[in-house]
Amino acid sequence: MSATPSATPSLLRQPGFRAFYAGRLVSLLGSSMAPVALAFAVLDASGSTGDLGFVLAARMLPLLALLLVGGAVADRASRRNVLVAVHLGAALTQGGVAALLLTGHYAPAPVAVLEFLNGALGAFTAPALRGVLPQLVDRARLKQANSLLGTARNATKILGPSLAGVLVVAAGSGPAIAFDAFTYLLAAGFLARLTFAGAPDAPRRTTTLAADIRDGWTEFRAIRWVWIGTLSFCLMNLALTGTWQILGPQLTRQLSGEAAWGLVLSARGIGLLVSGLLMYRLVVRHLLRLGQLTSALAALPLLALGARLHIPWLLAAAFVAGLGSAVTAVAWDTSMQEHVPPQVLSRVASYDELLSYIAIPAGQLCVGPLAQAYGAFRVAAAAGVISAAAATLPLASRAVRRLPHAAGPVPAAAAASGPGPTPAPGARGAA
Repeated sequence: MSATPSATPSLLRQPGFRAFYAGRLVSLLGSSMAPVALAFAVLDASGSTGDLGFVLAARMLPLLALLLVGGAVADRASRRNVLVAVHLGAALTQGGVAALLLTGHYAPAPVAVLEFLNGALGAFTAPALRGVLPQLVDRARLKQANSLLGTARNATKILGPSLAGVLVVAAGSGPAIAFDAFTYLLAAGFLARLTFAGAPDAPRRTTTLAADIRDGWTEFRAIRWVWIGTLSFCLMNLALTGTWQILGPQLTRQLSGEAAWGLVLSARGIGLLVSGLLMYRLVVRHLLRLGQLTSALAALPLLALGARLHIPWLLAAAFVAGLGSAVTAVAWDTSMQEHVPPQVLSRVASYDELLSYIAIPAGQLCVGPLAQAYGAFRVAAAAGVISAAAATLPLASRAVRRLPHAAGPVPAAAAASGPGPTPAPGARGAA
C-alpha cells in the first residue's frame, strides 16, 4: 500500500457528489444532535427514564423490521426519489415532535408514534444511500468518496452532541428538535439536485416486493465474502457493542475517575477523523483484507479495560481503535459498491445491515447478567478477545483475502476468486 496524491480533480467539484455530500453533512449534523435533544426533551417533560426507553425503542424496532423492505424499494425505484421522500418525511415527524414540545403538549404516546414513523423512514435511508453513491462517482473513486463521507459522519458525531447540549441549555429541547427537522428539510433540497455520472437511476421492477426481498437473500448468500464479512460483524457487535456501551463508562470511572470516559470517547473520535483523512489518499491492492485486519483494533479498549490499564493506555487504545474502525467502514462500503451488482446492491446492503445490527440488543441484554456472574473486568476482556477473533476469522477465506480494489492493480486470479456474481463490464456496484 502507499499514499499518493490524487491527480484527478476534487470530488467536491462534481455537482452530483457535491449536492450529495452537502445533503449528508447537514443531515448527519442534525441526526447527531437529535438523540441528545430528544433525551433531554423527554426527561424534562416527563422526568421518566421509562418514557425515554419507550420512545427510543419505538424508533429502533421499525428501523430493524423494515430494512429488507427498504432495500427492495431502493432497488426497484429511483434512489434519489426515495432519499428525498424519506428526508421530507423525517422533517415532518421531527417537526411534529418539536411542535408538541414547543406548545407544551408533550405526551409519551404521540412522541413514540412520531419516532416510530421516523425509524420506519430510516429503514429506507441506509440501503438507498449505499446504492446511490456508485451512480454519482466513478468506480475508481468510490474509496475517496466514502472517506469524505466518513470524515463528515465522524466529525458530526463529535460536534453534534456538544452543539445539541449548548442549544438545549440556551433555547430548550423543542428548538433543538426543530433544528433537526430543518436539517432534514435542507438535506432533501440538496438530494433533489442529484445528477448521476455513473449508472442510471434504478429502473422500476415488475416483480412483487416480496419476490425482490427473496431474490435479495439469494444474492446475499451467493456472494461469499459478503456473508462471511456480515457474520463477522454480527459476532463483533454481539460481543463488543453492548459491552463497550454498558461496561465502558463504569470500568473507566473505576480505573481513572469521572472525567476519563469523556476523554476516551474524544480520543476515539480523533482516531476516526485522522483515519478518514488518511484513507482518502491511501492506495491499497486488497482493501477488504486491510479492513478486516483493522476491524480487530476495535477490541483494544475492552482489552485495556480488562487488563485494568489506566488512562494513558486507555486513551492510546481508544485512538487506535478509532483509526481501525474508520478504515473498516470505508473498506466495507467501498468493496460492496465495487463488487456487488448495482441492480441488487441496496437489497444486499439491507441484509448486511439487518444481520450485522440485530445482534446488538442481544449483546446489551447479556452484559449485565454476565458481569454479575463473572465480574465486569473479566467480561470486558473476554468480549475483547471474542471480538478480535471474529474480526480476523474472515481472513481464512480466499474470497475475502483476494478481493481486489478497483483503484489498485487487479490480478486475474483475484478477480476470479469467490463464487458470487460479478458486475457486468462497466457496471458500478456501499453505516
